[in-house]
Amino acid sequence: MTATIEKVVLPPIPAKRYFTIGEVSELCGVKPHVLRYWEQEFTQLRPVKRRGNRRYYQHHEVLLIRRIRELLYEQGFTINGARNRLDSHGGGAHAASAEMVGEGEGVAMPAAATATPTVDVEQLRKELLQVIDLLGR
Repeated sequence: MTATIEKVVLPPIPAKRYFTIGEVSELCGVKPHVLRYWEQEFTQLRPVKRRGNRRYYQHHEVLLIRRIRELLYEQGFTINGARNRLDSHGGGAHAASAEMVGEGEGVAMPAAATATPTVDVEQLRKELLQVIDLLGR
């Protein structure tokens, strides 16, 4: 019996400079306490902290959180496995974008992730246009 893993469709990331933890929680389908935990586990994830220790995430960090979520929840990696995967690919937004289209050979993947990944091209296009818009500012 094989487990069926469904890819969750996440909302598009708005063209903003900073996002609160609540906004990131909704954009990435992850509860705020999980985001705070991931900050401890993934050194690449460093939101800006302002008065009252409020966290403000930038666009590249939202992409990174989505990548971490994909590795843990959809591909079945452990925290250590996901950390190693991000470290071996730089862990930045470029690595997240590259791996979303199926790069990353030479790394052992769980059985559920060995099938050809499906890419929502329209969603990817929208996110890339948002990144281009942010870079153009």
